[in-house]
Amino acid sequence: MSKQTAVRLEDDTYSRLQALATQTGRTATYYIREAIETHLEDLEDIYLAEKTLEAVRRGEQKTYTLDEVERDLDLAD
Repeated sequence: MSKQTAVRLEDDTYSRLQALATQTGRTATYYIREAIETHLEDLEDIYLAEKTLEAVRRGEQKTYTLDEVERDLDLAD
């Protein structure tokens, strides 16, 4: 099942999107969906990393050095 949503775009972005759709014979919706599906995982990773970094800075999350991880996993040389 799919859901419908609305997106507001700056005039220049909208014009570029329409030109691309016209030139390629695809719909603007195709390119909007393609952009979201391509970049959503990256955005999720970025925001999770920022959230984790803030938790580390507040002292709420412990960090480990590579040496500690290798030692704990018995991977040290």
